[in-house]
Amino acid sequence: MNHHNQMFNYHFWANQTLLNHIKELPTTVMQEEVNTSFPTIAQAFGHIYAVESVWYRVLNGVQMQEALEICMPLEKETLLHSADHFANDFAQLAAKYKEWLQDQDNLDRTILLENPYAGTRETRLSEIVLHVVNHGTYHRGNVSTMLRQLGHASTMNDYSLFWYQEAGDSINL
Repeated sequence: MNHHNQMFNYHFWANQTLLNHIKELPTTVMQEEVNTSFPTIAQAFGHIYAVESVWYRVLNGVQMQEALEICMPLEKETLLHSADHFANDFAQLAAKYKEWLQDQDNLDRTILLENPYAGTRETRLSEIVLHVVNHGTYHRGNVSTMLRQLGHASTMNDYSLFWYQEAGDSINL
């Protein structure tokens, strides 16, 4: 398996691991407000989902501005999603990413990325895939902090744990 597929599989596994943990908590935890980077856990997951949707479209040739206009409303549309709903949304999006990754023969190919927030640059497809993984890792850390602020433990979803989980095929990737 190539490294980018492996990293994306980790990303999907980590999202599902954290969401599965949240499913064991009171259902209200997704909507409880905290004073941190996102007001609620649902908003944090909504942001991750919307941004991943943007990057999926960019990888498929949609200009970033258009992808943002299409996908960023998902942040508001997912405000009341449950952990189950997010797990399903992420699984569907992950299936699209995995299909896209299987169809790629050159992730070092560059595209001209016109980012309305940061400017224009040539970007390798592989950089975008790794950004999606890194972005998710960053915000899962936010969610873990939010859980602790709400009086709940988080759950380990480090890449090193994934190595061992993957070996046992405990999660359907």
